[in-house]
Amino acid sequence: MPQFAANLTTLFTELQMIDRFAAAAEAGFTGVEILFPYDIAAQDLYRASVKTGLPIVLINAPPPNWAGGPRGFAAVPGLEDRFRRDFERSLRVAQALRARHIHIMAGRAEGAQALETLVANLSWATDRAPHASLTIEPVNDTDMPGYFLTDYGMAIDVIDRIAAPNLGLQLDTYHAQVITGDMQACWRKVAPLVRHIQIAGHPGRNEPDVGTLDYPALFAELDDWGYRGWVSAEYAPVRTTQSGLGWLHAAG
Repeated sequence: MPQFAANLTTLFTELQMIDRFAAAAEAGFTGVEILFPYDIAAQDLYRASVKTGLPIVLINAPPPNWAGGPRGFAAVPGLEDRFRRDFERSLRVAQALRARHIHIMAGRAEGAQALETLVANLSWATDRAPHASLTIEPVNDTDMPGYFLTDYGMAIDVIDRIAAPNLGLQLDTYHAQVITGDMQACWRKVAPLVRHIQIAGHPGRNEPDVGTLDYPALFAELDDWGYRGWVSAEYAPVRTTQSGLGWLHAAG
């Protein structure tokens, strides 16, 4: 079975962030990710990570514009300086947390200039932080209208153009299903590039065992492929997190 991480931004939200580490460990997760860990002291988060034995496997860049603000700048022409400043901050936080991956968000943009901006910014970032594992993730434009990177073919082309060993693909199974209509076929197409996987049910983005997607089959495919990355639970629980963890217990 894959190694499962809990997204502490979306799970155990009845608890303070620091307390979510212990809840995730007790539930059976072996790692965590935090979308935007910028409003809590990094040393406190890292201390909780060490205390519970749960590594922080992913954070998002840039900080922290999730609640109503821009969702990234990597593909936005004219904001290259802001992208670099924000990436530097994300890099410092990731280093303090010993985070395994940094997901670079493209932001809202369109057209050929946006594509060239994305390639240029990612090329700069991979050169700036050769020690860091960077990911990009296609996001469906229904949930996030105007987001630039909504296509797996484009993501593959961008990664191929940059050809940096520290840049890979982040596969969110919910977005993959919305974008392609066949999440498992999408996985098979992009598997060699995938560094990190996030899971959620479809439709609704609830527990993985709520909806149309066959997660036991996906987990078996990951094992057959030899995938050694993390599978992170990034979903909105129907009720409480704890009451919806049957999928995790069944996978174990």
